[in-house]
Amino acid sequence: DSILDQVDTDTIRHAHLKVVLDPMFGVSQTCLQTILMTARCDVEVINNRHDTLFGGRLPSPNMDTLHELRQTVRETGADLGIGTDGDADRLQVVDSAGRLYNGDELLYVLVKDRMATDGKVEGAVGTLMTNMAVEVALQESGVKFVRAAVGDRYVLESMNANGFVLGGEQSGHVIMSEFATTGDGVLTGLHLAARMARTGKSMAELASVMTRLPQVLINVKNVDKLRAGIDTEINAAVAKANHDLGSTGRVVLRPSGTEPVVRVMVEAQTSD
Repeated sequence: DSILDQVDTDTIRHAHLKVVLDPMFGVSQTCLQTILMTARCDVEVINNRHDTLFGGRLPSPNMDTLHELRQTVRETGADLGIGTDGDADRLQVVDSAGRLYNGDELLYVLVKDRMATDGKVEGAVGTLMTNMAVEVALQESGVKFVRAAVGDRYVLESMNANGFVLGGEQSGHVIMSEFATTGDGVLTGLHLAARMARTGKSMAELASVMTRLPQVLINVKNVDKLRAGIDTEINAAVAKANHDLGSTGRVVLRPSGTEPVVRVMVEAQTSD
């Protein structure tokens, strides 16, 4: 009931959206399916065999590609596909053509939705990895964009420090602090459905203004990850690369907080 109170479900009811849900055998399968059906959506669920195991069962869907969800959306002619991870704190969505949208585009769509329904949005928070296209698109809309360290806790800290109510990560952690203090894939998915219903537009149309710049991310193994950020030779190389790219791209190098690797991300206006 509390989630239903936080979403414009009446508008969703009138749109009669067809939605494919992929909960990855996780905790969202009952909750999100029930809410979507309550909102008169035509719901099809995949990867929802329920047992006592927590997420990640074989065959394990891949949150980065969601191949099965994309295929099912295309085959069924659905309006939207929603994929959550096992504990449902993050999500990615698929449009009617099977194109995958990550947290960057979802953050942009939700900021624009808030602007349309509540007026001015002062700002939003992303991370060091957030695609530059988000920053450019939001700034063109008069919305300040702030980058935090990678991790939803850092996004929330920056949101609180700046007085913003929206923030998110590429991974699909989207925080809407007006309703929750952490990422909630169920809540985010419902707000995206409401945005589609209110506007009568597809996910592709809603995100069309923001075209992601090409990004390449590699994990460098078998190195001392503690050197990242403090080694003078490495810092000089990163600085030179960023200087050469100028305003057309950037290089981000950071030690992983969860694995013994250094993550190197390069972003530019073209894949070349």
